[in-house]
Amino acid sequence: MILPEIGTTGQLKLKQSRVLVIGAGGLGCPVLQYLVAAGVGRIGIADNDRVDLSNLQRQVLYGFNDIGKLKSEVARERLQAMNPHIQIDSYPLRIDAENIESIIGQYELIIDGSDNFPTRYLVSDACVALRKPLIFGSIFKFEAQLSLFNYHEGPSYRDLFPEPPDAGSSPSCSEIGVIGALPGIAGSLMATEAIKVICQVGNTLSGKLMTINALDNAIQIFNISKTKHTAHPPKTVVPETTANGEIHAEKLARWMRESPDEICIIDVRESYEFENINIGGINIPLAELPGSSDELPSNKRLILCCQSGQRSRMALDILRPLLEGEIFHLKGGLNAYFLVSEN
Repeated sequence: MILPEIGTTGQLKLKQSRVLVIGAGGLGCPVLQYLVAAGVGRIGIADNDRVDLSNLQRQVLYGFNDIGKLKSEVARERLQAMNPHIQIDSYPLRIDAENIESIIGQYELIIDGSDNFPTRYLVSDACVALRKPLIFGSIFKFEAQLSLFNYHEGPSYRDLFPEPPDAGSSPSCSEIGVIGALPGIAGSLMATEAIKVICQVGNTLSGKLMTINALDNAIQIFNISKTKHTAHPPKTVVPETTANGEIHAEKLARWMRESPDEICIIDVRESYEFENINIGGINIPLAELPGSSDELPSNKRLILCCQSGQRSRMALDILRPLLEGEIFHLKGGLNAYFLVSEN
């Protein structure tokens, strides 16, 4: 409050503001921590994912004991302890065309820290339709991008990226990796942008794209032009299987109900993980998989799974040159499967 640009008036604006953060992962964690500490009065957390061991090097709200728990619930508990004087809402569900407008409609500023293109375009289109400003961030290996869309009639996400890329052409952090400190840098800047928008101070990233390269410390800002393009109603298309060998949890759940004898689940986690919780099938740890390919049935669809989908994707790459027939890896891993089965 001693900052003249903020003051008591700005702090009251923060207290009265309502912000929805979509994604409680690498970007969402620092965004949430700094907005909670800043005193934003109501914060929503939308994330259907569960904490995985591979998350811990960058998703600093979580610890080893949180593995397997819903991120949105763990985050809400930790953040409420940081600041008990604000309201924190948890939405442990997948944002889709059926629920997005009812959720987004409750908040005045949306922050997208999701890690996949269907969600990004769905969120963007809904924000355009509801006239909600959208703070966007993305990370890839050593690089980050940030912008502010739909602000004071400014450009939207589709003005920068009109259409999503082909499925599988742009892997997520869990598939290709990211340096752990980078989402902390980008998420802190996203939180700063949110505070500036709420308090109406400074120059924002509306109409601009900031890029950060952590390898060479390069920061660049590019102008974004607003274009005329066809309106896109909020929608999401989630294919059940893809050309790159992914199978979605909904499809696997249906196969397990309708034709369980036609599939073989291969769990590539360590034995202690398998013993703790599993969905059946064969347990062959990833390191042992190359020498065990002869043991796998040739007359069934092979479904590779792990906790988050990272190890099963690696297993798919190992087995494809060794086996014929249908082989899939479970996108999102057991985290996604258990969420579908719970619902």
